[in-house]
Amino acid sequence: MALKKVYSADATKCKVTFIVEKEAAQDAATVSLAGDFNSWSSTETHLKKSKDGSFSVTLELDAGKEYQYRYLMDGKRWENDWKADKYIPAPFSNTDNSVVICIPSETDLKAAAKKTASKKITKKSAAKK
Repeated sequence: MALKKVYSADATKCKVTFIVEKEAAQDAATVSLAGDFNSWSSTETHLKKSKDGSFSVTLELDAGKEYQYRYLMDGKRWENDWKADKYIPAPFSNTDNSVVICIPSETDLKAAAKKTASKKITKKSAAKK
C-alpha cells in the first residue's frame, strides 16, 4: 500500500492517490476507502482495480490537515495502509487507524511555487502567439 501526494499551486489542496498493491489486496474483488474525508462511509469511495491487480483512487483533500482512514476489502475485512504517514488508536475498537498527513513541507511549497511560475510563463508565451 502506498500514498502519493501532489499539492495545488497555492498549496491549499492536496491530491492524494491511495494505492493498494496486489499483494496487499490478497485476491480481494473490491476495495473501498473509508475515513474522515467521507464521514467513514464504507460504500462511498471505491478503488479502481488495475490490470496488474492493484487498486487505487485519487481524492482532492484540503491541505493543512491530517485524515484518518482504513481500507475495506470485499466489504468485510478492514485493513490499514502498510505505508501510512502514521497510525493512531481507533476510538471504537482495539486497533489503529492509518493517517495521511496533508501538511506541505518546504519541499512541497517550493514545488507548488515552481508550478505557479511555470503556468505564468506558459500563459505569457501563449499570449504572445
